[in-house]
Amino acid sequence: MRKLGLLFLLHIAVSLHVQGAKYNFIDANYANLYLPGNDSTRLNRFFQKVDTFLQSGEGRINILHIGGSHVQADFISHEVRQRLDALNGNYQTPRGLIFPFSVAKTNNPQNYKVTYSGEWQTARNIQRNRIVPLGMSGIAVYTSDSTAQISLSLNRDGSSRWSFTRLRLLGAVADGSQGVAPVLFYPQDTIVGEWEVESNSYLFHLSAPQDSFQINFIQQDTIPHTFIVNGFLPENDEAGIVYHAIGVNGASVSSYLGCENFEAELPLIYPDLVVFAIGINDASGKTFDPDFFHSQYNLLIEKIKRVNPDCAFIFITNNDSYRRIARKKYAVNPNGKHARNVFYQLAEEHQGGVWDLFEWMGGLKSMQKWQNAGLASRDKIHFNKDGYLMIGSQFYNALINYFNE
Repeated sequence: MRKLGLLFLLHIAVSLHVQGAKYNFIDANYANLYLPGNDSTRLNRFFQKVDTFLQSGEGRINILHIGGSHVQADFISHEVRQRLDALNGNYQTPRGLIFPFSVAKTNNPQNYKVTYSGEWQTARNIQRNRIVPLGMSGIAVYTSDSTAQISLSLNRDGSSRWSFTRLRLLGAVADGSQGVAPVLFYPQDTIVGEWEVESNSYLFHLSAPQDSFQINFIQQDTIPHTFIVNGFLPENDEAGIVYHAIGVNGASVSSYLGCENFEAELPLIYPDLVVFAIGINDASGKTFDPDFFHSQYNLLIEKIKRVNPDCAFIFITNNDSYRRIARKKYAVNPNGKHARNVFYQLAEEHQGGVWDLFEWMGGLKSMQKWQNAGLASRDKIHFNKDGYLMIGSQFYNALINYFNE
């Protein structure tokens, strides 16, 4: 693998030392990626693409990070995204897949802003009885309101880092007609989306790079039609590393298997690497069936392999967690360790890597220590922003350390 430079590696070493010194419950023995099967073919193929880009400035590398509430919050994934984006240099590489969570009246990532008008309804992959199909994002908003619109700004921090020259709207009219026309507004122009049947999406071509947009959903006749929005892909032709994140609060592996258009939409990002972080909800109850968990993951992995047979995989184990048993009373959840064993099995079977978050954070009962240190929430399942950023930083370090081996 290509060396990124002594100064860069020293920075990682110093950050690891500072973490270990400040939080003595962290086990640095699990800081890096581990390959249970000792077969590095898939991962090395992926990192060779990264190396080619760094050497020649050519090629697009797509990474997909998929999980539940830990990923919907986008603290971990955006920390990794920003750090990897530093490797993109002067390339205006796109940000990756985005969903307007605010429209669904749930927590929206803090790094982009969404506003909307009109009446909207929501479908999530955790729901058993829903009336609209879902794509790879695992969540959708839909409306038949003639006043409906969605506005989104990629650079909430006031920077100009993220921009696009094409915008892809993942979605369609529920009845398959053209009864609603999505129209994009931006300062220079107004554009009607081009419907692409194969991808079930609308594409907007812009005359100049933009970092924000407004889309109105214009009814085309007197009969109200329902339009479904599954997400947005800001695009351009720049080379570099794109870090997509998909997360839905409460989602399990089975939740994503139930997304009817997951496999149909996945070619739009064609992942070179999938980072799996689904599992905390699968293992949250009193009973946990490792064999079922394993089989469900295999089904999801096969869907991805059908899209890209060469895709590489990294599995992030579940964090340690507790189970609420009464008001203000919690019990240790032993399932995190059982799920951990499954992740190692999956990584061996699919020539993947494991980043062992469970052991790195301190193993069983360590979540209480994270909470005591001001890094986790009171529910003893989730982290706070500082905790999530620390996890994202360490996962990034694990990727780079493997790259430099």
